[in-house]
Amino acid sequence: MGSNIIATLKEGFATAPGITAVDLAVLTRLPDTQLLGFVAYGRWTSQAVESAPWHEPEDALRLLDIGQDVACSVTTTASGNFSSTVKPLDISRTTGLQDLLDHAQEDPDTPETSLADLDIGLGANSTPGGRTPTTGSDPYRIRTFAEWQSDMATSPISPHPPNPAPQPHREPPTSLTPGQTVVLPKEAWQGMLIAFTFAGADADLTLFLTGTDGRVSDDQDFVFYNQPSAANGASRLLGKQAEGPHVTEKAAVHLTALPEHVQRVVVSINMDVDTGLTCAALTHAALYMDCGTGAAWTFQPPADPHIRAMAIAELYRHHSDGQPVWKLRAIGQGWADGLDGLARAHGVDRVTNPARPSGRPKPSSPTPKRRIDDTR
Repeated sequence: MGSNIIATLKEGFATAPGITAVDLAVLTRLPDTQLLGFVAYGRWTSQAVESAPWHEPEDALRLLDIGQDVACSVTTTASGNFSSTVKPLDISRTTGLQDLLDHAQEDPDTPETSLADLDIGLGANSTPGGRTPTTGSDPYRIRTFAEWQSDMATSPISPHPPNPAPQPHREPPTSLTPGQTVVLPKEAWQGMLIAFTFAGADADLTLFLTGTDGRVSDDQDFVFYNQPSAANGASRLLGKQAEGPHVTEKAAVHLTALPEHVQRVVVSINMDVDTGLTCAALTHAALYMDCGTGAAWTFQPPADPHIRAMAIAELYRHHSDGQPVWKLRAIGQGWADGLDGLARAHGVDRVTNPARPSGRPKPSSPTPKRRIDDTR
């Protein structure tokens, strides 16, 4: 589905270069109920689509990060895996989509053109066995995957296969030290992939979208395990999963899609409050940031035995030679009281829905706003 959305967007922008943004929705028949439902929708700009790399199958997942107001029924579970069921999205508050669904015609017996006609029409173009008649066939007819696969199996293999598409050159990631700053290339503004890898204990990745004072303007600008998206999807968690002996939790930030009041994105972690462990319990901990075009940065946070939450890095707006830029700074400073202190320090009134998806007991609610004095 993701690759088809990207292909549709690219074709639309190529056909009409004057269009700068496309609102797209995916309507399908749900496999369990056979009823029509929307499974994805959002808005994508031509700048975002054209600036993102589309080389590997996994790149199709970027559609969730580079769009605006994106919703998709295929999500990641608490363990980091993709959901095995596809359920229709709630579009009751989206007037246009709800109206389209309400007026969709499924009954083939009605005199009006219906969606059922599309099913019948596509089926009529296939001969028994899924093969395509070669005489007088429509070259623009939609072919099923089974038909394409059957044709590929019987097609002669060229003795000189084409050269594979060139892959972007990737330099080793730049290793940062505490306090070090770098200016991000413009390619990074369209999509930053953030990955925190660790072992030895459990930790959670969190993001704060703050002003210049380092404090959120609203609790909705706090991205954590029970509020995994903010700024209409411009900042979101992508899930946590095991990768060999380590665990990796990922997030994505689309800097150009952030509202103007967001001047900084603080990337932080907090230990599982129920264990009582500190950051010293983490082994092989490393933050990796990649803009998808070859540039990447990595930072190893300190294993401080006195803290349970840490601001690892931040992305922030800056001006260089009179031009706006985004910069990355490695931090590595923490709070002894864990998630409570981390949230208070960044202006969060309270952690909403604090119970973790895994069912572990919830962390205590933060006390009213105040700056934490034991910052290390």
